[in-house]
Amino acid sequence: MKKYYGLFLLIFVALGCQEKMEKMNHKYTNALIDETSPYLLQHAHNPVNWEAWKPEVLERAQKENKPLLISIGYSACHWCHVMEHECFEDEEVAQMMNDNFITIKIDREERPDVDQIYMDAIQMMTGNGGWPLNIVALPDGRPFWGATYLPKENWTKSLERLIALYKTDKGKVEEYASNLERGIKAINLVEVNKTNELFPLDSLKTSVAKWSSYFDTYLGGYNRAPKFMMPNNLDFLMHYAISEENDSIMEYVNTTLTRMAYGGIFDPIDGGFSRYAVDTKWHIPHFEKMLYDNGPLISLYAKAFAVTKNPLYKDVVQKCIQFVETDLLDESGGFYSSLDADSQNDLGELEEGAFYVWKEEALDSVLGKDFSIFKDYYNINSYGHWEEGNYVLIRDKSDEEIAARHGISGEALNSLISEALKKLKTIRDQRSKPRLDDKILTSWNGLMLKGLVDAFRYLNDEHYLKIAIKNAEFIEKEMVKPDGTLYRNHKNGTSTINAFLDDYATVIEAYTALYEVTFDEQWLQKAKGLTDTAISNFKDSESGMFFYTSDQDNDLIRKSIELYDKEISSSNSMMANNLLKLHKLFPNENYGTQALQMVRNVQENFIENGQSFANWLNLVLFQNKNFYEIAVVGEDYQELGKEIASHYLPNGILVGSGNEGTLDLLKSRYNEGQTLIYVCIEGTCKLPVTSVEQALKQL
Repeated sequence: MKKYYGLFLLIFVALGCQEKMEKMNHKYTNALIDETSPYLLQHAHNPVNWEAWKPEVLERAQKENKPLLISIGYSACHWCHVMEHECFEDEEVAQMMNDNFITIKIDREERPDVDQIYMDAIQMMTGNGGWPLNIVALPDGRPFWGATYLPKENWTKSLERLIALYKTDKGKVEEYASNLERGIKAINLVEVNKTNELFPLDSLKTSVAKWSSYFDTYLGGYNRAPKFMMPNNLDFLMHYAISEENDSIMEYVNTTLTRMAYGGIFDPIDGGFSRYAVDTKWHIPHFEKMLYDNGPLISLYAKAFAVTKNPLYKDVVQKCIQFVETDLLDESGGFYSSLDADSQNDLGELEEGAFYVWKEEALDSVLGKDFSIFKDYYNINSYGHWEEGNYVLIRDKSDEEIAARHGISGEALNSLISEALKKLKTIRDQRSKPRLDDKILTSWNGLMLKGLVDAFRYLNDEHYLKIAIKNAEFIEKEMVKPDGTLYRNHKNGTSTINAFLDDYATVIEAYTALYEVTFDEQWLQKAKGLTDTAISNFKDSESGMFFYTSDQDNDLIRKSIELYDKEISSSNSMMANNLLKLHKLFPNENYGTQALQMVRNVQENFIENGQSFANWLNLVLFQNKNFYEIAVVGEDYQELGKEIASHYLPNGILVGSGNEGTLDLLKSRYNEGQTLIYVCIEGTCKLPVTSVEQALKQL
C-alpha cells in the first residue's frame, strides 16, 4: 500500500489545484459553488453574493436587519438565463444587490415548498406568476414585493425604490408584509366538511358540462394560448368517457392526444414532449423537456392505446421512453430532471430551440428525392414556419390522407418518413445539445416509474419493466433513509433534502402499480410502509389533509396544503387515490375513511372548477360506482394477470399469487389444479371464473 501513497497524494493535490484553478479562472465565485443543483451552480460565478436557502442565512439576515432578495428558477428556464445575463452578471447591478440585500438563489425543483409560498405571494401582489420568480422580503422571510423577468433598467429602478422605501418607511413595509402574510395563510386554509354526502354523479355531469365549454374541439386542449398538455385532465376525461359511455368526451380526448402528437410540442426525431406550446395549434413549444411532463404523458398515451389501439399512441409511448432512456437515464437507474430550452446556435450563442429547428434548404439537401413528401407531411410551408426561416416539424393530416395524396401505400409512407427522421437525427446529433439538469428528484422519478409500468402493462414490452424495476431499486437504495422516510434529491452519489408529500405520493402510486404487473408483494408492502410514514409525518389532524412539508422540517411562513391539480396532480389528490386503492387490500387500516374525508373537504370546488380538481374527480367515480378488487390465484396467475392488466380498468386493483397468499383477498382462494379469477367488491367476491373473458363480463 505504501508504494501507492505518493500517487494518491499527487492525485489529491492535483484535484485540489484543479478546484483552485477553476475558481481562479472566474473573476467571481460565491457560496453557490458548494451546492449540487445545476441551476444554483449556473449562478456560482455571478458577481452577486448568492447564497442557498439555509437557516443560518436567514438568521444572519435578521441579525444584520437586511431585507432578503430571493430569486427562484430552474435549470431549463429560458427567461431565468436571460435575466441572469442582463442583471446578475452585471457588476454594477450586483454591487447594488450585495450592498442592500441578503441575496438568496433557490432551485424551485429542489425546494418547491418555498417556491409555493412565494408564488402565491406574487400572484396576490400582481395577479401573475412564473419564473424567474423574484421576491423581496423582510429579514424574517415575509414578502413585500415581487416580479418575474425584468430587464436591467426596470430591475435597477425597482430595487432603488425598494431600498429607499425600506430605509425611510420601514413601518409601512412591515404593515404591508403582515397583511400579505395573512393572505398567504388564508388562501391555504382547508375547512373540514362534516357532511356524510358523497358528491353525486349528476353533479359530476354538471361539472364536466361546464368544463367542456373551454374545450377546443378542433385543435384539442383548451381555447387559449399558451396550451399546456395537462395529462391529469385528459386521464380523468378518458376515465369519465368510458365509465359514462360519453362518446363526445372521448372524441375530444382523442382529438387532443392526436393533435399533441402531431404538433411541434412532440419531437418526432428524438421523442419526448416539450413543456408547453405558446400557440393554439401545439406548434411552437417552450423547448425545455421535463421528466415530470413525459412520465405522466407516457402513462396517458399507454392507457389511450389500451382503449383505442391507435398505433399513433403506441408510437408516442415508444419514442418518449426512447428519449428518456437516451437523454435522462443515469447508469444507476435514476432519471435526471430535464433538458434546457436553450442550446448553442451556429454562432456558438445560446438560443431557445436552436437544437430542434430546421431550415428548408437544409432539409431539402439532406432528404433529396424524399423531401417533397416529407415537406407535405411535416408542413414545411407557412403552417409550419416559426420565425427567421426556421421550421418546427408539425403534422396536421393523417398518414392515410398523405399517402393517398401522393399515390403511395401506407407502408411505403411510413418507411419513407422513418428513414427521413433517421437522416435528420444524424444531422441533429452533430449539433450542440441542450444543457442537462442531472439532479434526480424522487417525485419525478415516481412519475416516470408509473409511466414505465403503464407502458409495460399496455404495450407488453418487457424492456420497459426491466427499466422500471431498476428505477424502483434505485429509489430504495438511494432515496429511502434508514428510518423509512425519503430524500427529495440525489446528485453525485449523495442524497439530500427531506422529501415532500409529492415524493411520497408518486412513489406510493408507482410501487402499487408495479405490484399489479409483477405480483411481487415487496412493492405493495413498501407502498403501504410509505403511506403509513406519510400519515405519521405529514397528516393534519384537524382537517384530515396532508401538509406538503413533514413535521421534521423547519417552519416557513405557513405549512402549505397542496390541493389543486395543475400540470402535475396535487400531492393530496394523489394521496387520496392511493389511500382508496390501498384500502381495498388493507381494509382494517382506516385508509378508506381518510380518503373519503379528503374528498369531502374539497368537493365544493368540483362543479365550478373541475379542471383544477381532475385527479380528485376520479374518486367521485370510484365512490359512486363499483370499484373492483381482482384476485388471480393458481399456477397460471402471472399469465392470466398479465392478460387482465392489458385491458383498461381504471376502477380496479389487481392482486395475484400462485397459491394462498398473505393478503386477505388471496386467503382461502387457492384450489389445487386450477387458476381462478375472483372479482370482488370490498372483499365480497362473485363466483370464481377460469378465463379472462368471463372475468371481464363480471366487471
